[in-house]
Amino acid sequence: MDIREAIRNQPMRWKQIVVVLICVVLSMIDGYEIIVLPFVMPHLSKVWNLQHVEVGYLLSASVLGMAVGAVAISPLADRIGRRNQILLCLTFVSVGMFFSARSDSLMELLVFRAFAGLFIGALISSVNVLVSEYSSEKRRGFVMGLYGIGLPLGSALAGSVVGPLVAAYGWRGPIMFGALLTLAMIAIVLAALPESVEYLIERRPKRALDAYNKIARALGYDEATALPEALRHASQLRFSAALKLIFGGAMLRRTLLLWVGYAGLIAAFYFANTWTAKLVADASGSPAYGVRIGTLIMIGGVIGSLLFAVLSLKARPIVVTVGILAGGAIVYVLYSMCFRVVELAIPLSMLVGVCASGGVCAFYAISPPLYPAVARGTGVGLMMGFGRAISVIVPIWTGYMLTLGWTPSMLYGVFGAILAASAFFILLLDRACLVRSTNHSLVHDAT
Repeated sequence: MDIREAIRNQPMRWKQIVVVLICVVLSMIDGYEIIVLPFVMPHLSKVWNLQHVEVGYLLSASVLGMAVGAVAISPLADRIGRRNQILLCLTFVSVGMFFSARSDSLMELLVFRAFAGLFIGALISSVNVLVSEYSSEKRRGFVMGLYGIGLPLGSALAGSVVGPLVAAYGWRGPIMFGALLTLAMIAIVLAALPESVEYLIERRPKRALDAYNKIARALGYDEATALPEALRHASQLRFSAALKLIFGGAMLRRTLLLWVGYAGLIAAFYFANTWTAKLVADASGSPAYGVRIGTLIMIGGVIGSLLFAVLSLKARPIVVTVGILAGGAIVYVLYSMCFRVVELAIPLSMLVGVCASGGVCAFYAISPPLYPAVARGTGVGLMMGFGRAISVIVPIWTGYMLTLGWTPSMLYGVFGAILAASAFFILLLDRACLVRSTNHSLVHDAT
């Protein structure tokens, strides 16, 4: 039996669920890393006497690293395997976070945050693809929704531990805690995370058949005497060929629409998650209240991911994506109008998380099936890299705008408009995918 077909068409087995659970925890590292510095920033900015622009550069450092890593390191997953690349990334993320916690100057912290971000950006694209490849066709949207819980859960974890750790160890404590969590995940991945079946079949590394049969036994299927036939010729496995699969023919328009839509969503996501705690703390005079609002955004993110999972059982994930983005536009505009009204800001902050993190989860679901297996890590990694490259300027631009006299309400209004534009681009992507390509099946069928 071809395990690829069994995974796609059979009910999900326990081993597939284990893969998803491990990947949820790996995704939590991304969520923790994104939000830990914004959460400690009210304390750090006081200790180091940082100005708005310096805060903006610090908040952008890891985002810049994620963008570069997603583009430059993610394609390795298509060559050395998803599992090997995940282990490589976890090792260097822990190193970057450790030295970030030991930094004694603004420049040191900038460099080590960017270094850790390099490998987080590459890590998440591989994890995202692995979840998609171990999900059945029927339940992929639902599974990706559950997987999407990891990012806001990691951020919520940061919100729950920042206060006690800062009180005990200063601003360095929460960052060092993240380094230790990342080290622990290396052991779990080594023990329990299998390689991608599609990678084993298409790339055929050394001892691929042994690895394939080990996965077959774990899933409860018969072992094979030979690997199933690869879907791609060896000449199509080169990086240049992968780029043709991503940008060639009808895929060019689909890829561009996907990327632009994702860039808008991730820009709004990073604005809300990197600046909200600081903006609320400044407006209220209470760093603790800022962290509380930031944590509520993360809790809303968990709800948003679950909402996407449930809605994907009833409608195509790409349609659900459009709805979440459009809803996010409305919520951001409402938040801009009620930023200083505590009674409204608290529930609206949760809705901001529902739409921002729900949107990220949605793109995780709709992007992998768009690309063939041999180019999937590259395609998803480039999408994430493009989006996060755009997002690099968001914290810095926000710092400059605040210096020029912009208000938080004005900024939330701007990002509400950006989310509306993202919804429009994904609606166009849905229409573009109605046209069959000679190289790819319908996204509707895949998602």
